[in-house]
Amino acid sequence: MGNNYDIILIGLVAVFLILRLRSVLGKRTGNERPPARDPFAPPPAKPSARGGDAPNGQSGNDNVVSLPGNTSPPTLATSGPGGIRATVLPAATAGVAAIRAVDTDFEPLSFTAGARAAFTAIVEAFAKGDTAALRPLLDANTFASFDAAIRGRLERKEKAETTLIGFEASDVAAAALEGTQATVTVRFVSEQINVLRDAESQIIDGNPNEVQKVVDLWTFRRDTKSSDPNWLLVKTESEG
Repeated sequence: MGNNYDIILIGLVAVFLILRLRSVLGKRTGNERPPARDPFAPPPAKPSARGGDAPNGQSGNDNVVSLPGNTSPPTLATSGPGGIRATVLPAATAGVAAIRAVDTDFEPLSFTAGARAAFTAIVEAFAKGDTAALRPLLDANTFASFDAAIRGRLERKEKAETTLIGFEASDVAAAALEGTQATVTVRFVSEQINVLRDAESQIIDGNPNEVQKVVDLWTFRRDTKSSDPNWLLVKTESEG
């Protein structure tokens, strides 16, 4: 009988100890929050300078340093969509500075972007013989030359086909200020497909399957005292 009491007593002590341990340690239910951080794990990567973590969990490039600002002269900027070079060539820097002195809104890089748009519109309108589209983009003398060429083509019943593939460069090659008249010459390097057909649609010049690199020098002019911000094409010539 005494042995039975001993067993019961030992059992009660064991139950007491189990309950005591559960009250201190708790029990896992699967819903516990994980510890704040494993003290033996490496510290997390610091956010990159742009904000947020670096992609793929990698730390940012320590060699990338944010500069306080662009200290390069605006006339020497080289940029452009699709890798199009747009630079002020050394021979034009003095002229660009002179224009900027009287027209603070003149920015060479923006100008070349507008010049590319004008080049595209003029080349396409000339090929189509669209004089209405050409008139507001050219000065009187240049328009007269383009109009005469279009009329001659129509008289011969020829048809021009021009496909502008894209630009390699649009550099400011020359610039000058004479009185209030500013002139800027842009050297366009473009890729084109040019074909000229006769009245029977037979090819008399060009190749529809050949992309040509074309270098043109186009000069634009604007009166810096005018409220009209538009530049007019006053001269065209081919290089080489």
